[in-house]
Amino acid sequence: MSDDAAPWLIVGLGNPGAEYAGNRHNVGFMVVDLLADRMRGKFKAHKARAQVVEGRVGPPGPANRRVVLAKPMSFMNLSGGPVTALRDFYKVPVDRIVAVHDELDIDYATLRLKLGGGDNGHNGLKSMTKSLGPDYHRVRCGIGRPPGRMQVADFVLKDFSSAERKELDWFVDRAADAVECLVTEGLERAQSAYNS
Repeated sequence: MSDDAAPWLIVGLGNPGAEYAGNRHNVGFMVVDLLADRMRGKFKAHKARAQVVEGRVGPPGPANRRVVLAKPMSFMNLSGGPVTALRDFYKVPVDRIVAVHDELDIDYATLRLKLGGGDNGHNGLKSMTKSLGPDYHRVRCGIGRPPGRMQVADFVLKDFSSAERKELDWFVDRAADAVECLVTEGLERAQSAYNS
């Protein structure tokens, strides 16, 4: 069971750099950016090769939780190193780590929350699992499958389409709500509210 003094570590997965900012693969960064805005926090460089914001989520009272939002500044396939360093620095139990990431096998703008599981070919999750084991939470943000014969790598590194962008703010907002619900009310409550 987790130590109540320990913060939650919310990791948005993505690739650093302006050229990747609008990519489907960077939806995790978009979600933690929104959470930081809600906390009125600014990301700062951390020695763990990540950008972090420390703050609190949830209503005042017993459900209020200390969180560390993080964006690894390594590329996606090396996310495990920075996440492990942050875990050690903040003394976060693995069941208080949440990866927010894009998911090909879920329709666009659909969410699924779970604890543990495989990486489903996702290089960011593969790297995290290699470093931490599989028993962390995931907020899986559906991006759908590539159209036609497009390669997966090309698809995830493309920006959201103009049709998708019409729903993107709503989608990112809902994913941020799901993260807050997971942290303050627990996985079962969050799954019943957000697993669409």
